[in-house]
Parts: sequence; structure tokens; C-alpha cells
Amino acid sequence: MFRKTLFAASLALAGTAAAQAATMEDVERSFYPYKDGVPTVDGLTPGTVLNAGNVDQFKEALDPALYQHVKDGWVEITVGETTSFDLHPNYVQATRDSLGKVSLGDSLGQINGFVAGRPFPEEPSMDDPRAGEKLAWNYRYGYNWGDNAAIYPFYWRYRDMDSGKVERTIKFNFHFLNYMHRVNQPPVPEFEDNPSELFRAIYVQVLEPFDVKNTQLLIHRHDDDQVADNTWLYLGFQRRVRRLASGQITDSFLGSDLMIEDFEGYNGRLSDMNWSYKGTENILLPFYNHNNMELATDLEDREGYQFVDFGGKGGCFPEISWQLRKVYVLESDPVDDNHPISKRVHYVDAQTFTLPRTLTYDRKGDLWKSWTIGQAHPDHHLPKNKGTGVSIDDAFSMIDVQASHCTTGQFKGQVDPELNPVKLFSVQNMRATGR
Repeated sequence: MFRKTLFAASLALAGTAAAQAATMEDVERSFYPYKDGVPTVDGLTPGTVLNAGNVDQFKEALDPALYQHVKDGWVEITVGETTSFDLHPNYVQATRDSLGKVSLGDSLGQINGFVAGRPFPEEPSMDDPRAGEKLAWNYRYGYNWGDNAAIYPFYWRYRDMDSGKVERTIKFNFHFLNYMHRVNQPPVPEFEDNPSELFRAIYVQVLEPFDVKNTQLLIHRHDDDQVADNTWLYLGFQRRVRRLASGQITDSFLGSDLMIEDFEGYNGRLSDMNWSYKGTENILLPFYNHNNMELATDLEDREGYQFVDFGGKGGCFPEISWQLRKVYVLESDPVDDNHPISKRVHYVDAQTFTLPRTLTYDRKGDLWKSWTIGQAHPDHHLPKNKGTGVSIDDAFSMIDVQASHCTTGQFKGQVDPELNPVKLFSVQNMRATGR
């Protein structure tokens, strides 16, 4: 009740706040923040290696958890050149076309007039009590994976940080499909046959090991954010599909350090969280050119693709370079008091609106998990990804700092509509595939 009262008060304040309508100049600044120069920190230049001995000099350029990881000697960070990750021109044009037509609704999780593109391209203001909510909408309708894509395959490894032992390896395929607000791949802007008014679907299939083979997960997210997701799980050993209760998306997924709600940085409804904008910073984020990294040799791919390698304490850190980038600090705290966390702090990349760094705090307010999603430039990755304008999710690390444990992910991300037919995203497909 207290939180609802606070939100109502925020709405009242929002009605009196001086809101400036977004302009074409705002769109240009939003999508091309480095056009007139890149952020700088004294002494922090491409090629600099941050370690326990020098990290204090550059503390302002790291989020608190990453600073502590380096300070404790868990990892060393190599600085790369800050580069522009231009999104697809069609997505930028859709933003221009929607300018002045999009607004927040009267309650959390409502938006008006949105068709496609970035809903709120204007710079966030600390004077706007709903600025955090607008940033969250920009993430929800961002160009992460474009209109559809697949991680095909996707390796997860469960690791003990103290011993470095790999306890378990799971091989998946992940698939993503947007039904609405599409800008690039036909049909545009949406599928005509969409009676449930779905915005997005995610389909996951386990390929190995044998004991969990053919475990499948299907998520249907409605365009109306206030409608609960439909989520189904198929367990191979039971040979049946069951619907997951909403609370189960915050359980450990297949014994890993991730919740379903953690996917992509945040995989839930906007209306399940209160959103607060905490300011703009220039900090290091895991952006890089995949083909320029020292890549792993212990995973085979029949097409010769090499995955990001891992090192540092327990093998829990992707061996990549990090760029100094413009970041919006966005805090989310659960509406439901029974949620297992107290808050997340998302470090939102201001150009792509991906969530490369997220810190999760337990119900006592202590740091629980440190979440990294490496972002690879599409023009320096697989040939099929070149020119797609998709910031490619390329590797992840979810570190449970309290349990000294991590789950790592190595991606082969492919922006390829042929890998994502509509029939894949159905309960019927789960049953047929599981036989």
C-alpha cells in the first residue's frame, strides 16, 4: 500500500513537471552519442589494463561491484577503444516517425501511441519522476536481437569460484521472435495472425546432457504489459508440458545462478517493478569486437565458429575488452514484497539500451549477484550478422558473490529469421519436439 501511495504521488508530480517534447535533435543524440567525441577519464586509454594495483586511480570508471572484483584480484580489465554501435536505420527511422506520438499511461505498465522504434529518445531528467519508467520502456522496446534471432548453440557452465571446477555444462538453443513493433524483417510492423496480441516470445530447448535433454521453456509476453506472461516448461523425463506460476520465474533455472527473470538483463513485466533513474555516468561496459578477441579453443563448432573464452577467478570472467561508454543508471525494485530481491541496479548503455551490467541485491540490501552480458559489434562477428544493427549478446557471467559460485554463457548469436519460424513458439511444438 505504501508503494502504491508513493507511485500515485509520483504521478501527481509528473503532471506538474515541465516536460519538454522530444525533438529530432534528441533522436540524433540518443542514437549517435559519440558523434562529436567519446567520454574520457584521465589516464584511461585503449590498451590500459586495470588491476588491483591501479584500479583506485580509475574507480569512477567502474560500477561498484566491478571495482571490487578488480580490487580483490579476481579479474583484470583491458580497456578498448570506444566505438559506435549503430542500430539499424529502420529502427532509428521508426523512432523519428513516432516522435511526439508516444506517452506514458496513467498507471505503471501503460503506454500510449507506440508503434515502433525507441519510445522516449529524449535525455532523462532527474526532475522527471517517471524518467526511470521511460528508460525501462526504451529497454523493453529496444533492438536487442532485432525482430528475431537465435543463440544457436548456447553453452552454460556452472563453476565453483574457489576451486575453478566446472561442475556442469548445458548446451541449449535459444530463440527470440517479436510479433509486434517490427521494423526490419517482414512482416512489418506486425504479424496479422496474432489473436493473443503477443509482443514477444522466447523458446528454449536443452540439447545436452542426457538427463535434461529436451527440457523446453516457452514464454509468451503480451503487448499489454499489465497482462501476465504465459510461461510453459516441458520436462523431458516427465514428457509433459506444465504452465509455470508467475512466482517460479524467480526460482533458479535448471540449478544455475540465473532466474528466468534475469534473462537479457531483465526478463519480466515493467509493471512488476518500480523504476528510478539515478543519473548518467561514463563507465566501462563489456563492448568489443568478437573477432579481435583471444577466443576459446575448447568448444567445437562444425562451422568453425569460436566462442568467447573465460578466465579470472574460477574462470568466471569473459576474456574481452571493455569500453568507456555513456550509461544511464536505472534502479528497479519489486512491487511484490515477497520477491527474493530488494532491488536491481541496471547500467543501461545509452546508445543500444541493452543491459550489459546489472547488480542484484538480496532482501537485506546486500550485493548478491554481479551480472555481465558481453556485447559484440555485429560487423565484427558472424558474416550473417554484419549490417544488422544488432548489438550481439556474446557471452555472460552471473556471479553469486555470496555463494562464491558463477554460471557462464558462451553464445553463437545469429540474426537469421530462418532459424525462428512462428511454429517454433507454440505449446504444440513443445509436445511434438519432446516425443
